[in-house]
Amino acid sequence: MKYIILLGDGMADYPLEALGGRTPLEAARTPNMDRIAAEGTVGLVDTIPAGFKPGSDVANLTVLGYDPASCYTGRGPLEAANMGVSLGPGDVAFRCNLVTLGDGEDPVMEDFTAGHITTGEARLIVEDLQKAMGNEVYQFYPGVSYRHLFVWRDGREGMEATPPHDITGRPTKAYLPRGDGAGFILRVMEEAKGHLRAHPVNLARLEKGKRPANAIWLWGQGRAPRMKTIEERFGLKGAVISAVDLLNGIGVYAGLSPIRVPGATGYIDTNYVGKAEGALAALKEVDLVFVHVEAPDEMGHEGNLEGKIKAIEDFDEKVVGTVLGALPTLGPARLMVLSDHPTPISVRTHTGEASPFAVFSTVAGENMAQGLTYGEKAGRESGIVVSPGWRLMELFVGDWKNGIRSL
Repeated sequence: MKYIILLGDGMADYPLEALGGRTPLEAARTPNMDRIAAEGTVGLVDTIPAGFKPGSDVANLTVLGYDPASCYTGRGPLEAANMGVSLGPGDVAFRCNLVTLGDGEDPVMEDFTAGHITTGEARLIVEDLQKAMGNEVYQFYPGVSYRHLFVWRDGREGMEATPPHDITGRPTKAYLPRGDGAGFILRVMEEAKGHLRAHPVNLARLEKGKRPANAIWLWGQGRAPRMKTIEERFGLKGAVISAVDLLNGIGVYAGLSPIRVPGATGYIDTNYVGKAEGALAALKEVDLVFVHVEAPDEMGHEGNLEGKIKAIEDFDEKVVGTVLGALPTLGPARLMVLSDHPTPISVRTHTGEASPFAVFSTVAGENMAQGLTYGEKAGRESGIVVSPGWRLMELFVGDWKNGIRSL
């Protein structure tokens, strides 16, 4: 049996008056996901356990069958794993965003992506921060676009730190890190501003009318987690395809081999077809492939309704359609499409409601064939809710036919 998981990050949303009471997912043209839902099984999955903040870290651990309560320590260490950054028992890894802040004593978070700064520009900035500020106590590591890593050796992790994408357009003073160790982190963030203000990359961006990366924002801190691999748990060899360090890092801890796809950007210009083709090629060697597409989530954070619908349609046509068309050549197979969490246009950040999933199997008798389309409303109408959400993976790679009917 082959297993394929295709995840559109943040696809789920709220009904919008501008769409006649439909969500972007329901308004988008998605014939391939609709076919999977109609011929297979559709439902809702609860990916954010009580007490956890909604985010791609917690949600995607859940999607892969892990109970966050038993293994989640923070976003930073997951990204460190993908970047090959080794963490000692006392080390704390933080996500380090390059951001654009406004002026004044309580600057507004103008852009948590620094204008979707390019990876090349960002690398120059982060490498220069390391040269100017890095030492034996803490280091900066360059990642992709605005997403980078900060490691505090033998550091503290007990502070509260707010994700910058949660406060777009808001004054930031009330959301600065606070609690044990926050004073140190605040000093690092403040010192970085001085180095970034006149950085050549930022001066060049300003001349071109682009937003500068004039500050860093540290958050998502944690120590290295301990997790059993997918192979240890289910006896399956797997691979992960994503342009996002976080998802590849989760894959590393889960024992999934990261597959790098040229042109995969983590934005709406990503190489959708390349990801799908990479998954099909990988299935010649492995049992399970997890394909993650970030674009719908980015559009949700931007509040870009047209962009989100376009990202969903591209995901359906170029990723889901490519894999679905090749499914008959794979032998016995199960294909799942889902959103990890909602990123509603109206709030521009993650929320914790259950998200729709749909599964299609090439094995006779495994499909419920409810005749529903794919979306939030159809998921509710199906009467199927997988909660806790980490059980969905166990069902997907286990006794799907009987397990899903028992819910």
